[in-house]
Amino acid sequence: MIKVGVIGCGYWGPNLVRNFYKTPNCEVVGVSDLRPERLQYIQSLYPKVQATPDALELIRNPQIDAIVVVTPVATHYELARAALLEGKHVLVTKPMTRTTAEARQLIELAEQKGLVLMVDHTFIYSGPVRKIKELIDQGELGQIYYYDSVRVNLGLFQNDVNVLWDLAPHDFSILAYLVGKEPISVSAIGARPVNCKHYEHESVAYVSVRFDDGTLAHVHVSWLSPVKIRRTLIGGSRKMVVYDHLDPDNQIKVYDKGVEIRSIEEQYQALVQYRTGDMWAPKVDQTEALEVECRHFIDCCLGKAKPLTDGYAGLQVVELLEAAQRSMDRGGEVISLVRAASA
Repeated sequence: MIKVGVIGCGYWGPNLVRNFYKTPNCEVVGVSDLRPERLQYIQSLYPKVQATPDALELIRNPQIDAIVVVTPVATHYELARAALLEGKHVLVTKPMTRTTAEARQLIELAEQKGLVLMVDHTFIYSGPVRKIKELIDQGELGQIYYYDSVRVNLGLFQNDVNVLWDLAPHDFSILAYLVGKEPISVSAIGARPVNCKHYEHESVAYVSVRFDDGTLAHVHVSWLSPVKIRRTLIGGSRKMVVYDHLDPDNQIKVYDKGVEIRSIEEQYQALVQYRTGDMWAPKVDQTEALEVECRHFIDCCLGKAKPLTDGYAGLQVVELLEAAQRSMDRGGEVISLVRAASA
């Protein structure tokens, strides 16, 4: 039995409490939040759960085996580090840390202590993303040419981070998981249409990521869209995929479409032939992604599995975020990830 403490009961924290509460071999012992009304809310749902405004009280509780950090990113490092030092397994929400240096320190500490360090990259555990990964691994799409993602809506504006650090971690984690290649450079541009003396965060951003084999990824994130869109296109040499997270019926559509290049040597030219076949929508697991993730975390704590979204997965996302932010700050300059990691 793994006994869990959850730090942070704002928007996302209660969802984690709910899923851990129904996870086998798991008991939610306590929660922590600075706001009394949030603690009261959790206790109204789960009367047996201990509540405290002091996060360190949970971390130092000898009955607790694992700590879940669901707080603003500026606090992730200190809370996760304190938990690891106390011998607790840690699940931390995205993004893992503010800097790659902090991420590496947490990874090193977890390895030294022999503890689980896992990042809440929730979409990796969703049925649609796992199905796309399966199709890619089976060679159904062929060579991946491009990854194009749009994640936009009207709000929610964050006070501590810009839209890049708020929304792009989802796309970066999915991208790294699906493509499985080494990113070599990042470029990004952002805008601050909502700008005043007390608020200067980018609310619109466009990010391009290049990989060592020539694959190109593009991510568009925004808090200023009149409609909510969660759509990804993945182009392969054999087939193409449209992943629409908001489509209630067919979240994944696989298109047997593409192009073939045939050269005529004597004419020194290339002929492009288009291939158009059927579209099919594979069945995907509809289990809530967070439920799958919570079960996986408990299995990892029990030594039954290795984290799918471990500290290194979290580090890669933070590397992409750091590089994209640096590029935006420099007007879209292409940032080498080798330099970004060492700068």
